[in-house]
Formats: sequence, structure tokens, C-alpha cells
Amino acid sequence: MVRPPVADIGRAIRLALKEDLPHGDVTTAALFPSPTPAFARIVAQQSLVVAGLAAAVQTFRTLDPSLVLSPHCQDGDRAQDGDCLLAIEGDGRSILTAERVALNFLQHLSGIATLTRRFCDEVRGYPVTILDTRKTIPGLRALQKWAVLLGGGSNHRQSLSDGMLIKDNRLALLNRSTTPVKTACRKAKTNRLHDMNVIVEVESLAEVRQALAGQADIILLDNMNPATVRQAVRLIKGQALVEVSGGITLKNVRAMAKAGPDRISIGALTHSAPAATLSLVLEPLRGQAPFVVAERGQVPRETRRRGPDPWRRANGA
Repeated sequence: MVRPPVADIGRAIRLALKEDLPHGDVTTAALFPSPTPAFARIVAQQSLVVAGLAAAVQTFRTLDPSLVLSPHCQDGDRAQDGDCLLAIEGDGRSILTAERVALNFLQHLSGIATLTRRFCDEVRGYPVTILDTRKTIPGLRALQKWAVLLGGGSNHRQSLSDGMLIKDNRLALLNRSTTPVKTACRKAKTNRLHDMNVIVEVESLAEVRQALAGQADIILLDNMNPATVRQAVRLIKGQALVEVSGGITLKNVRAMAKAGPDRISIGALTHSAPAATLSLVLEPLRGQAPFVVAERGQVPRETRRRGPDPWRRANGA
């Protein structure tokens, strides 16, 4: 089981709720002045890999701890069109107020996990790892990279602090050198901390030779076609790990994997994954004791905690 980044989820939720409720939920406040019992389900409207359910649950719980929350699956599970992912019962005002933030997390992260799974399925049978990149939404990197893991991929660097990757603009600053790739690799090897791997991005077979002369640990082949990747792999002959990146799509990823690299890194996993299609379906609970959970499949029977109105507190009322 892939553990969720709990602290990062908490920070993201607090920021999202603050962003969405600067002065409370004015529509819900106008329509429902008092607690209104309701039952809701979050339902998948496509096949997907679930990611962000922990964030959705925590969003509802943060806004109103009295809500009764019943997950019908776990992060990392596959869900089909029509499957219920989460059941919620309690004050309908709280459900409505938290709905968009909870769905935003769940749809975005499930989209990433689902796309990652599709890439992993495409390269099945080849000994290659699908990696993400640092092309993430500021503030959401830990959550997005968690979603990649849930989809079956692996994480590249978490930050600039935990890996050395020499790309084109850093090489441009070494333009006084006639062999910038070789020079950069040797300088990085000399000055690196904790024996970190030195990864260098190359754009031609000539630069591959420079990377080998500089003793790079990982050679990143940027925007090469499968035929050129195959040539580069033969040239490297196991002297370094081979990573492929740039222009990777679901249509060409299998051909890239067949060319023989060890790793394929894909920025689109986090910057271009389409949001998963989900909906929250809500119904009022009429003629029932408020906040008592009825027997609904896996939904447990539980009663609301007594005390101050959680919705009014969350809305600053």
C-alpha cells in the first residue's frame, strides 16, 4: 500500500478551504439557515484508478468532524463507471460546502493515477520504469507524485535538493567549453554531495559520447526517436543507466520501451493528465432522525457528535 503524504494533504486542504471560503458559503447560508440532514455518494463516471480519496475524506472531516464518512474503496484501487467511492451522511450544508474542494482533489489526482496506469500498461513486458518529473503544480507536488505511485509509476526527483540533473540551460552556462556535457559531468562528480547520481540530458549521439567520457551515472536522451534511442543504448553498453524523455505519448511509449532504455520520464503525467469524471449525488433525509446513518450497504450506523454547529463554525458564523 502506498502511504498518503498526510502532512502535505492537510496543508493543501487548509489552503483550499481558506481559498474557497474567504467569507463563508453564502449560497448555502441563504438557503439553509439550520442543519439539514442529507446523504451523498461520490460516484465514478468512468473507469479509473482511485487517487485522492484520503484527501477527499479529510476535506469533509476538516470542515465538519461530525459527518459520517464511509469509503467504499481505497486509494490505488480500480473503479468502474457507476461505482460508489465514498458515502457521506450528516448536515447537508457541510456536504455542499466541502463538495467542490473534495472533488477537485479526487478528480485531479485520480486523473494522474489513471493516466500513469495507462502508460504502465502500454510498456508491460519490457524492463522499463515509468517516471514522473518536477513539472507539477506548485504546492501540490507531493500529492501529484503520490498519485503517480498509485498508478504504478515511480518518482523522479522530489526537488532540486535530492538529485543532480544537468539540463540544457545549465549546459548553456558552460558554453566556453567545447565539450560542455563532459565538463559538466566531471564538475558535478567532483562537487556532488553524498555520492548522488549525476544525470545529464543529451540531444545527440555526440553528446552521449561526451556523457560517457564524463562518467555520467544516468544519461537522459531528450526528444530522440526510437531508432536513435536504440543506437544510443548500443553505444552506452551498460556504462550508465539510460533514460528517455521528451515527446512521450501513449502512441509511442511502447516503441520507446522496445528501444531498450531503463527509464522513461513523462512530464504529462502531472501537467496534462485529464481530470477523472466523478460526481457527488446528494439526497435529503426526510422523516428520519437527523444524522443517524441508515443501513446503506457498507455505511456504518453512527450518530452525530453533540456540540456547536460545525458548519456555522467553519463558515465563521
